[in-house]
Order: sequence, then structure tokens, then C-alpha cells
Amino acid sequence: MSVKLRLRRLGRKQIPVFSIVAADQRKARDGRYIEDIGRYYPLREPAEVRLDEDRALYWLENGAQPSDTVRSILRRRGLMLHHHLKKKGESPSNIEEEVEEFRERMAERDEEIKIAVGTRGKDPLERERERAEEIDEEAQLRAQATPLSVVQEEAETQDEAADADASAEADEEDEAAAQTDDVD
Repeated sequence: MSVKLRLRRLGRKQIPVFSIVAADQRKARDGRYIEDIGRYYPLREPAEVRLDEDRALYWLENGAQPSDTVRSILRRRGLMLHHHLKKKGESPSNIEEEVEEFRERMAERDEEIKIAVGTRGKDPLERERERAEEIDEEAQLRAQATPLSVVQEEAETQDEAADADASAEADEEDEAAAQTDDVD
């Protein structure tokens, strides 16, 4: 019986969760499996993996072939490196040192990814806050400008009233002039 380390789909529609299992390769994807060795949550930022590393190494040492996705997961955790060094015949202390160095490099990389993901989420929020502040400032300027506009409107109405008075006086003068013309 050839064993494969692969993903088994769990979760519901549009929200996948995968179980990392050791299964007979002839069985269906979601069918019967030998052992469940972990979980993979692809939708979380960054993707989360919970894995029983000892059992994964046990299955690798006993000839289980990982699928492409599981191989990638194991590689990122340093288990493929551990398995490779063990097959080469390296000493356990050397293997642990190499794996620790690899995990430190991966941890630094993961921190950079988390920072990038964190800033990606903050940029739109910051832009929205800045836009809200601009809108508030414009509203305050309008509130301050309202008395000025009222003053301008009052000045315009006074000008119109003065123009109306001036035109009324001009009309009276025209009428008076017309009456004097009639008298002559």
C-alpha cells in the first residue's frame, strides 16, 4: 500500500479548511484516511498551518509521498530539510542546527509578510480618515463662511435697495421734468 500525505477538504462552501492526512493514494480525496496529522487554513492572513511534526516525519521516513501542496507546507516548516539531512546520514545535532537556522530565516520572512499585510490593511483606513478630516475641514470652513455670505447677501440687498431708491428718484425727476415740459 503506497501512502500519500495530502489535503482532505473540510469546512463549508466558500470557506475551505483542509486536514493534512496520511492516506492510501487509491482512496478518494475526502475518503478514508490512515491518520490526521494537521490542519491548513488557507483563508487566514497569512495562511495558518497546525501540524504534528513528529508524525509527519514518521510518515516521510516510512516512504509516504507528499502532494505538491503538502510538500510546500512541509518545506516551509523545515521538515523536508530535516528529512533530507536525516537521509544523508547527518548527525542529529547538525540536523537540529540546520533546521533552526532555516526556521529563523523563515520566521524573519513571515514577520516581513505580516508587516506587509498589516500595512496593506491600514493604508485604506488611513486614506479614509484623511478624507474624513478633509470633509470636516471643508464643513467648518463653510460654517465660518456662512456669516460672510449672509453679510454679502445683506450688502447686495442694501445695494439693490439703494439702486431702487436711486431709480425711484430718477423716475420722480423724469416725471417732474416731464411736467415742466408740459407747462411750457
